[in-house]
Amino acid sequence: MAHKAYTTKSNGQMSVQDAQVAVIMVPLPAQGHLNQLLHLSRIITSYNIPVHYVGATTHIRQAKFRVQGFDPLTAKNLHFHEFPTPSFETPPPNPNASHKFPNQLIPSFYATIHLRDPVSSLVRQLLGANHRRVIVIYDSLMTWVVQDVPAIQNAECYRFNSISAFHTFSCIWEARGKPFLAGTEIFEGIPSNENCCTPELWELWSKQESLEGKISSGELYNSSRAIEGLYLDLVAKEINGLNLWAIGPFNPLLLTEQNKDSNKCHQTFDWLDKQEPDSVIYVSFGTSTSLSNKEIEQLAVGLEKSQQKFVWVLRDADKGDVFAGDERRARLSEVIADGIRAWKAFPWEFL
Repeated sequence: MAHKAYTTKSNGQMSVQDAQVAVIMVPLPAQGHLNQLLHLSRIITSYNIPVHYVGATTHIRQAKFRVQGFDPLTAKNLHFHEFPTPSFETPPPNPNASHKFPNQLIPSFYATIHLRDPVSSLVRQLLGANHRRVIVIYDSLMTWVVQDVPAIQNAECYRFNSISAFHTFSCIWEARGKPFLAGTEIFEGIPSNENCCTPELWELWSKQESLEGKISSGELYNSSRAIEGLYLDLVAKEINGLNLWAIGPFNPLLLTEQNKDSNKCHQTFDWLDKQEPDSVIYVSFGTSTSLSNKEIEQLAVGLEKSQQKFVWVLRDADKGDVFAGDERRARLSEVIADGIRAWKAFPWEFL
């Protein structure tokens, strides 16, 4: 990102002189997106750069409530802006749908278009408050919110991609007919991306597609070259000369002796510490996938018959407003309790 004046702090970090640069974060209102950009905010503020994290009230609350590894309420230079959006439907996830895409979140995505004017106003406000430059980091599905920013002098936009460079390039490779390229051999064993998204998401994307190539000054990935160097290079060749940065991993690992001895440590970690290396399977489908009772039962049977130690994080998928109730939680607990006798040896908790 251009035009930065750096000075060295006494602890060896770099800071921007007199906070000449301010950053605005514009996350998509879904957990994996909110969380990544909140952790990136934490990293940026550690360089004495003010960060302004924007969204609807319920999504700001969600991001702060669920974050692990730091307290956003006490973080210096981190500012939250709760902008009004119209009310939106919050249908429950459908565990019996023919696809696993979280269509229940789509109404909350559409509500974000109303952030467009507040974000532009915030950019101008910060530029008028002794900031020489404002950087806007926006989720790749929030292009329509930041479309006015490039026209503002001394403001720049950078697109954040919440998925891996590996997955990004696998989509490009498949869309181009799976040409032979060095490093793509591994893609042959990956299921097709066809039908992984619903018409509702493609419609959302199509409303923003015309803005692609006009907004971003560069692309950011929560990744590292040590892990994804080849695929970062392949993606970089596809973005028309824009710069690409791998700046992850974002999530902090704060495992001190004090943490280990803390009574607040979840019993799962105590149990894991007693297991042999590489002996435990971790099973999770994230915050957006909803499994039917039958699918849960089949997974449970498979895990039981595998005779392997495992940690299974089972939850229902999020709604557009995660604070609007959790009707299915008890029913999922009943499915587990009724279906898996072998777990009695280890006390389980529905997470």
